[in-house]
Amino acid sequence: MVVCFAEVRFLLMNAAVVKNALSTGVLVRAAYITLTWLTTLVLFLQDTDLRRQEQSGDLLQPGLFLLLVLLSVLLYLGVSLMDPGFVRSDAGPELSAGVSEELHQMLPQPCRRRCGRCLLQQPMRSRHCQTCRHCVRRFDHHCPWIENCVGERNHRWFVLYLAVQLLVLLWGLRAACSGFVQAPAWGQWLEQNSLLMLASSATGIFSVVVVLLLGSHLYLISLNTTTWEFMSRHRISYLKHCGDENPFDRGILRNLWEFFCVRRVIAWEEAYAKISASPA
Repeated sequence: MVVCFAEVRFLLMNAAVVKNALSTGVLVRAAYITLTWLTTLVLFLQDTDLRRQEQSGDLLQPGLFLLLVLLSVLLYLGVSLMDPGFVRSDAGPELSAGVSEELHQMLPQPCRRRCGRCLLQQPMRSRHCQTCRHCVRRFDHHCPWIENCVGERNHRWFVLYLAVQLLVLLWGLRAACSGFVQAPAWGQWLEQNSLLMLASSATGIFSVVVVLLLGSHLYLISLNTTTWEFMSRHRISYLKHCGDENPFDRGILRNLWEFFCVRRVIAWEEAYAKISASPA
């Protein structure tokens, strides 16, 4: 009976998510794509390095820049539209691939949770997102920039998107600064460079934001922790009893390797059970 009710509730939540995505999500993505291509258009219409190279027939750098812009947009759409790792209603009692019922019973009672909203058994490191209305595996955060959660399935793609976006922004900032022209009066200079001022301001501000985001994510990935775990450690049932120790940390190199290169679903319950079973 609980399973049937959970399935019905899951379908209703899916309908709500679709309705929400067709409103806020479409507006956010449309605004991002429009701003990206308008800024790119300004860089090619003004007298910047990209425009001068295009006019001289040297198409290598302008072509590469356009390819990076296109790649950043495709990565953005992919990350924002893909399933971040929603916990489905058909998840078995093992919670994660490779986790046996015996191992699940070894976990402390506070760590074996059932979501009060989805009525689904939550795998370790998952959390219910009130915006997406789903539990998300290895939940990191809900990102308003992509209007989607960042979780187990799309986290590595989110980091890749940030890296490509940073290259585009820094290149765009350099190109915008190369197009400023001299003028005898301040008013005349502002009139001639107004579009480049807007482009350089936008790329400069977003560059700072992306640098901070990318740096913080790489730091947390190297520790094998998430934004949610880092910010709310004292409130998370499976972490607040571990003191300063991170039960999922396997060393910087292994953490980075597993994040970027391991495609399978990792049974976090196994790592946690080993720490819990080890003598103090």
